Amino acid sequence: MHRILVLGAGKIGSLIACLLAESGDYLVHLGDVSAEALDRVKDEGGLKALARLKTRALDVRDKAAMEAFLAAEPVETVVSALPYSCNEAVAELARAHALHYFDLTEDIAVTERVRRIAAGADRAFVPQCGLAPGFISIVANDLMGRFDEVETVKMRVGALPTNPNNVLKYSLTWSTDGLINEYGNQCYGIENGEKTVLLPLEGYETITVDGLLYEAFNTSGGLGTLADTYAGRVRTMNYKTLRYPGHCEMIKLLMKDLKLNEDRGTLKRILERAVPQTLQDVVLIYVAVTGRRRGELFEETYVKKVYPRAIAGRRWSAIQVTTAAGLCSLVDLVLTRNGDRRGFVTQESFSLAAVLGNRFGAAYA
Repeated sequence: MHRILVLGAGKIGSLIACLLAESGDYLVHLGDVSAEALDRVKDEGGLKALARLKTRALDVRDKAAMEAFLAAEPVETVVSALPYSCNEAVAELARAHALHYFDLTEDIAVTERVRRIAAGADRAFVPQCGLAPGFISIVANDLMGRFDEVETVKMRVGALPTNPNNVLKYSLTWSTDGLINEYGNQCYGIENGEKTVLLPLEGYETITVDGLLYEAFNTSGGLGTLADTYAGRVRTMNYKTLRYPGHCEMIKLLMKDLKLNEDRGTLKRILERAVPQTLQDVVLIYVAVTGRRRGELFEETYVKKVYPRAIAGRRWSAIQVTTAAGLCSLVDLVLTRNGDRRGFVTQESFSLAAVLGNRFGAAYA
């Protein structure tokens, strides 16, 4: 049985712990600084019946406490479902104790620090797991592999309320810090074959899927490491977030016109006070690749909608399901393949077939 430490008992970390423990092949320690969050995980739905799920008050910033825990409860893998700012400390802990490392970060700078920590490691360091970055990169890489020459790669993802009824046409479905980070930080893409900086909230376009109109615009982090992997091999590549029409204009008002990108604490308080959470959401995944086969121009697309579902007697949102399932599938693939992955591991190094064929990745299938 694999022994794993999941840090962060929030919206995603709690489902990661649930999925792994419910499988029967993982003994999961779920750690968080909040006793209230840990109690909520054990009390809700069928989670309290999961004998292989143990909760523990832990603070990754307390090195002595973390050392004491690892001495008493040896694990082979650590998963960070913490805010991205904590991930460097978790990665350093993993390196010091020869643990496999996984995270959910969309932050580009944090990922580069994890890359440096992972250099020469005997264990796998797999950042940017989940949906976007994460599964979206695996899909795009698979489609690109079907062409002799790739010209354009469009990656689009939206986590949306199924019944929006506010001016933003949006509900908070995941981390508010992560959302602001994506809307406000520098973006990257490939233009004319070269990796280039793109501005967040720009590159506006519309797209129709199943007769519904969506808007798309640049956001940070969703491209993962693909821009580095494919620079010089693809003419154009970009990642954009999907929203209902009108959302981007309102976010620009808040972040640019009112300059709240420079005061993210205030922006977070405004969003969390005014924008409701929901478990009634839909995740839309759209990837389109154009290129040449035997000299002829072709296009291939991947379009998928994922909805909420019940797991262990509790209802989980679509963004929770897709993010947690993406990470759990990669944990499972790494740990069941006899440790053949070491050092820094990119999302695009995993095959789409392997992920969809995995018991956790089947949530996408």
